[in-house]
Amino acid sequence: MPADQPATAAPHPRFAVGVLAFCGVVVAIMQTIVVPLLPHIPELTGATPAAASWLVTVTLLTGAVFTPVLGRVGDMYGKRRVLVASLGVLVLGSVLCAVSSHIGVLITGRALQGAALAVVPLGISILRDELPPDRVLSAVALMSSTLGIGAAVGLPAAALVIENFDWHTMFWVSGVIGVIDIVLVLRLVPESSLRSRGRFDAVGALGLSAALVSLLLAVTQGADWGWTSARTTGLLVTAVVVGLLWGAYELRVRNPMVDLRVSARPAVLLTNIAALLIGFAFYANSLVTAQMVQEPRATGYGLGASLVVSGLCLLPGGLAMVALSPVSARISAAYGPKVSLLVAAAVMALGYGVRYFTSHSLWLIVAGATVVSSGTAIAYSALPALVMRGVPVSETGAANGLNTLMRSIGQAFCSATVAAVLAGLTFEVGGATAPTLRAYQLVFLIAAGASLLALAVTLCLPGPGGRGKTGTVGTTRENRRAGARTIPIQEGA
Repeated sequence: MPADQPATAAPHPRFAVGVLAFCGVVVAIMQTIVVPLLPHIPELTGATPAAASWLVTVTLLTGAVFTPVLGRVGDMYGKRRVLVASLGVLVLGSVLCAVSSHIGVLITGRALQGAALAVVPLGISILRDELPPDRVLSAVALMSSTLGIGAAVGLPAAALVIENFDWHTMFWVSGVIGVIDIVLVLRLVPESSLRSRGRFDAVGALGLSAALVSLLLAVTQGADWGWTSARTTGLLVTAVVVGLLWGAYELRVRNPMVDLRVSARPAVLLTNIAALLIGFAFYANSLVTAQMVQEPRATGYGLGASLVVSGLCLLPGGLAMVALSPVSARISAAYGPKVSLLVAAAVMALGYGVRYFTSHSLWLIVAGATVVSSGTAIAYSALPALVMRGVPVSETGAANGLNTLMRSIGQAFCSATVAAVLAGLTFEVGGATAPTLRAYQLVFLIAAGASLLALAVTLCLPGPGGRGKTGTVGTTRENRRAGARTIPIQEGA
């Protein structure tokens, strides 16, 4: 199908939903696939533990940088075209990791895999442009939830491969699946004819990238470097200074990388703050569950579970996310996405309450983790609807890329917080050092607090009161002036 073919000519749009969701799951799996492998990387590659940690850090950095940038490029030059290119980068990264055991090559490959995170906001934008209005909310809900679904599926899948096959196998498999994704997208996903006007803001993209890299490097490496070290404080100062200069530039340029005036609207700004808090709360669940059940029984709370069993603890949560994404869409259609996000934040806080009091039973740990994942599914489904309600259609890709970025920043802060808490509250057991049960419970309390803060922020979101008042996803003055399509939803709360 030619890239400029009208979207209405694409057959079977329902297939596009499935294909894009599959792409999202694959990309999300790539973000977590090396986590079970990290303890073994020094032995397998001869690298230091600090170097091995970059296999996770580098995907966070490249994902944060490329997600909003490629979202903007997609808005301007074609969303499907950029999505296919992102999948091609994922395949290249997978092949690099599959053919080498050199830590430098592995880090390069992982950087390329991280850049493919832009597939999710690009997929959301395509669905908004191409689907009938009554199908947009459910499709976007599923696409957004793939970030959590992939994370829940990736850990047990990687653990199974590591225990039964050569570790390079998982990268060969991911590369093959990436190629299949590209073929399916070219065959079944239409290219949107909607474009934003103007020239690409290269200076804005570089400024945003510099600020993000400085911030995330300081957050992710601060524990190893020392929070008061020259490197950490220097990077934090750089992030602030570059961020301020970037913001001043973006307010003056005609076609900014990020429209800060739109982003400063309460509906958009508060949604992005909520996304950061939800990302923080969600990631704590993924970080501590597998580690907690693998702790030795001698700790008094650990279950001594295997790598595969610990990964499988998150699988029911992934299945719950698949099942609940359409439920979230129905709640948003009936009462508005604001109500969906309120319900999600409350459910996540409840899930961490369950986890606080049930840390000795495998089944209760799984139940608590699944409750948190259920709330995450509803939240991840509601956030894009809230974003699209406040931005022009021509900026959907960039706006959803920014929202996805905020979730990633929340995850980075969560990773640093969890590492600090677990390293700060330890005791000696069996000749080794392990986190205390109180350390894990403190993580649950912090994550519950982040969920409740997200609930408070959501309460401040503007929205018509009362049930049954009709609003639109993305209906703004700019949209109406451009004659853009709007998507009716029901507003509540």
